[in-house]
Amino acid sequence: MINENLEIPIVELSSDEPSHRLSWLENFFYHHREKIPWVHLFMFFLFVIILFLPLFLPEPTETAQPWSDFTVFSNYLMWAVWFPLVFLSVIFSGRSWCGLLCPMGAASEYVNRYGLSIKTPNWIRWEGMPIVAFILVTVLGQTVGVRDHKEAIAFVFGGLMLVAMIVGFIYGKKARVWCRHMCPIGLLLGLYSRLSMITFHPNRPKPGENLYRENSICPTMIDVLKKNESRHCIECFRCVNPESQKTMKVSARPMGQEAEEIDCNNPNSSEVWFFFIGTGAALGGFLWLILPIYQQFRQIIGEWAINMNWFWIGDSGPGWLMSVHPERREVFNWLDFSTIIIFMLGVTISFSIVMSLINQLESYLIKRIKPEVSQKPVFNILAYQYMPVAMIALLIGLGGKIFTLIHKLGLSAENVSYLKVVLFIFAIFWGARIGYRIIKRMGLSNMQAIAPMFIGTLGSVAVALSWWPAVFGV
Repeated sequence: MINENLEIPIVELSSDEPSHRLSWLENFFYHHREKIPWVHLFMFFLFVIILFLPLFLPEPTETAQPWSDFTVFSNYLMWAVWFPLVFLSVIFSGRSWCGLLCPMGAASEYVNRYGLSIKTPNWIRWEGMPIVAFILVTVLGQTVGVRDHKEAIAFVFGGLMLVAMIVGFIYGKKARVWCRHMCPIGLLLGLYSRLSMITFHPNRPKPGENLYRENSICPTMIDVLKKNESRHCIECFRCVNPESQKTMKVSARPMGQEAEEIDCNNPNSSEVWFFFIGTGAALGGFLWLILPIYQQFRQIIGEWAINMNWFWIGDSGPGWLMSVHPERREVFNWLDFSTIIIFMLGVTISFSIVMSLINQLESYLIKRIKPEVSQKPVFNILAYQYMPVAMIALLIGLGGKIFTLIHKLGLSAENVSYLKVVLFIFAIFWGARIGYRIIKRMGLSNMQAIAPMFIGTLGSVAVALSWWPAVFGV
């Protein structure tokens, strides 16, 4: 745990204790807790219908609209409603989707009741697991065309559901091993839950590290009485009892407070690298569709393969690895499959290097200004200031169909672009505020904070500019 070893002078700008307890919310979920499984059941069947019913329906016409064709409607429901709303909900209520609505996590936990209860192995508990899972799902989603084809949506999300249930059946006892260690969507939400306006925290906290406990009341194995971070909390309300002082309480807090005070909320390198690498992988998934350099790269690799007599590279592969839809005039071959993966990994590495260099430069400058500040933890702490702009970029990119829907409902294309720009500007200023608060907590004066804050803001601008072609076109 990094936060126990920080050698940073803390300047208290605000209380770490949230100021407003949400007693009404505690009482509502405490008295209606038994109804939550019915919500899970409803979401499970809804999810199955959205994923699999389109497979049995006729092919939609090119002019089909969401309100006239269920296949198109289900696609928009996934990418224009579900994904954007889940992402936005993180700001207001953390990982409430995971604990209250997610059918994957609920299905995994349900089968866990009748499973083998094998202790979770170290390779699953490895903190790099979510990075691997996110990259695999992101790359596979691109090669099979998960945003466009009903078969790909069913395969990717249905496959995730199946894996979640298998993991739940094999590992853990009364726990959500999948949600804690392996879910690429949940752990992405967990990262951005640091910005949430709602937090669960102990009524009577115990001192010490935020430990991992498989025998905890918490399904994601949080030692609830020592909880000091949001990323693993799925807000299932099982630890909340407003009639007892020995449980958790729910409070409102300023938006982004946990990120601003990250020095005492367990900043860690695995989360930082998940943020850099995950954002870079998602970015690569858009840039290969947009940038001419990808087509040039594909041409070079194709000519080289032909010169090597690797003619098989022009053949199509299995549909579970790549998009093979001749009826929709999209057929990938092994050349497309390999170049998409290489290009996406190249973008991922390049983005991670650029952001780490900017972050390292800011860390170095703070070290020069304040020599007593330990440099390595500062690198981890400063990275959290880029979360707002990265989250908005993912929202606009992966949830881009919400803007297409807004345009279909009457907003002009020009005004849709203005809306995206406003969101980016808001995210950059929000990130700058978080960066300023982080720097001030290290003991720097206002004058000393100007140069590091400028570099940090430059990092947020770099994230926005890297996503510009994917969001607005070349």
